[in-house]
Amino acid sequence: MRLVIVTGMSGSGKQTAQKMMEDMGFYCVDNLPVPLIPKFVELMTEPGREMSKIVLGIDVRSGEAFEDVRKVLKELVQNGVKYEMLFMDASDTVLLKRYKETRRLHPLSPEGSVQDGISRERKILEEVKADSDYVIDTSNLLTRELKTELDRIFMKNEKYNNLMINIVSFGFKYGIPADADLIFDVRFLPNPFYIDELKNMTGNDEPVRDYVMSFKEAGEFLDKLDDMINFLIPNYIKEGKYQLVIGIGCTGGQHRSVTLANELYERLKNKGEYGLTIKHRDAKQQRV
Repeated sequence: MRLVIVTGMSGSGKQTAQKMMEDMGFYCVDNLPVPLIPKFVELMTEPGREMSKIVLGIDVRSGEAFEDVRKVLKELVQNGVKYEMLFMDASDTVLLKRYKETRRLHPLSPEGSVQDGISRERKILEEVKADSDYVIDTSNLLTRELKTELDRIFMKNEKYNNLMINIVSFGFKYGIPADADLIFDVRFLPNPFYIDELKNMTGNDEPVRDYVMSFKEAGEFLDKLDDMINFLIPNYIKEGKYQLVIGIGCTGGQHRSVTLANELYERLKNKGEYGLTIKHRDAKQQRV
């Protein structure tokens, strides 16, 4: 039997992840009270009733007993039951935004501020997160990208390191991404904006891409950036970093940054050591 415990921050996408895993053939039970976990597992492993894939969703809605989750899970291991733990997370800023959009109350702060509830929950889950086998930060993930990550872990059984790399192209005129860990300025390259036939295109269009990459400095920049990131990644993983946001910026975020973000994505993808996403934040901004 493959038993997966899904937990994490409220608003981080736990229920979405469970629905996706249900589509993968897992039998899912959400919000099971922590003290009932051993009895439930015992029932599921009885002869004639054994299921091959089970997901248990547990979170702070379980009440004070949730603080005893590590003790209960330790008892499972002592009884010969193996499990994997998936922890869903997101930044405080993103969680606040999601709560504002849905107008929901935080389960730990029904009459107070959402920020207070998030802070309390993060403190309660601190040790559980440290014990988790997989940590997925959904701050910059699209639904399809989350599905890809879950499929990679639980269907393809690929080696998983808890690092999600998010490449973001942007325009300095619209501000630097607030959550960026690394920022690279590519305004040293000639700007396609001043070429009439390229002005209204983006780095996703082949003519712009060919123009930007025609300069040897673009290739040299990518070689050096690729080398540095490949040096940093294993060290970030070793130190327990869960998310790395790489910002690549030009003036308006339409041509050079988009091109080089795409090129970096192509160099990093399919390595299987981390998750990888790309976003062009300002490529569709209206120009004056």
